Amino acid sequence: MTFRNPEYFWFLVLVIPMVWFYIVRERKRKVTVRFSDLSILKKLPRSPVQWMRHILIVMRAAGFCFLVVALARPQKTVTEVDVTTEGIDIMLVLDISESMRALDFKPDDRLEVAKRTLKDFVRKRTHDRIGLVLFGGRAFTRCPLTTDYGILLQMIEDADYTDFSNMTAIGTAIATAANRLKDSPSKSRVIVLLTDGANNAGDIPPLMAAAAAAELGIRIYAVGVGREGMVPFPVEVVDPRTGRRSTRIQQIESDVDMKELAAIAAITGGKSYRAQNTEELQEIYDEIDRMERTEIKTISYVSHSEYFYKWLWIGFLIIAAEMLLQKTIFRRIP
Repeated sequence: MTFRNPEYFWFLVLVIPMVWFYIVRERKRKVTVRFSDLSILKKLPRSPVQWMRHILIVMRAAGFCFLVVALARPQKTVTEVDVTTEGIDIMLVLDISESMRALDFKPDDRLEVAKRTLKDFVRKRTHDRIGLVLFGGRAFTRCPLTTDYGILLQMIEDADYTDFSNMTAIGTAIATAANRLKDSPSKSRVIVLLTDGANNAGDIPPLMAAAAAAELGIRIYAVGVGREGMVPFPVEVVDPRTGRRSTRIQQIESDVDMKELAAIAAITGGKSYRAQNTEELQEIYDEIDRMERTEIKTISYVSHSEYFYKWLWIGFLIIAAEMLLQKTIFRRIP
């Protein structure tokens, strides 16, 4: 509830002199009829009416307060907002090949860090349709374009390593995502590609897929993850005598091809990035989030409903009741 004229609340200060004047008057009030001896009257019990007569000043102050609130014009404000958006369609393309098990993003592996970053990215969006493509040696659409972010977040969380060995079909992944975006009516269509390897599988060369995406007006942001040089990688080892399985950490060469990723992004008017730790990866997706924002136009309609009459009637009724009681039950004898 709001008030149209809140400045009238200053009148409530008048309640203080009103009560003060009543207290002073009661203390100075003298009886009209005098008696030579009041000792007998003092022994008489006090009537409840004598105690309750002070309720009159309470009623008068309360009635005055209600009238002041009515004067301030309490209102209920209802705001309706029409939202017009120029939506963005985004396909998230995530590498889930075996090389994403590398532990250079300690304490988690590359895939866990990437999934966490993607989920943060999705949570920041509001009006965009977002889909998910997973790829290793081949690519498949895990989630088509949707605004149901709850379902999408769960699918990102459930993403796991493929059984396609350590193959990386970047070109096929781009083509799969572009196929999902080609019929989109959105003015802005984006692919955010995340991979940690070089293209070594699939029938579609990455640059050819990027050129086709550019013809469709699709922009690609390419993110290469992983440190340069040798990185720690968990390898499962089987003891030939006991058959027991154990995991050992070995060093392998990180093979992300940043030159090709840069060329993919450049062809489509996008941008390429290299993330060598968790913080850099988060900053990259934050930058993409800032660049690809939905244009939102809002028109607000405000309506007010008056509620002062309720306070006005209550105030008048309290003051009227106070005047009636003063002339009847609490009437003083001159």
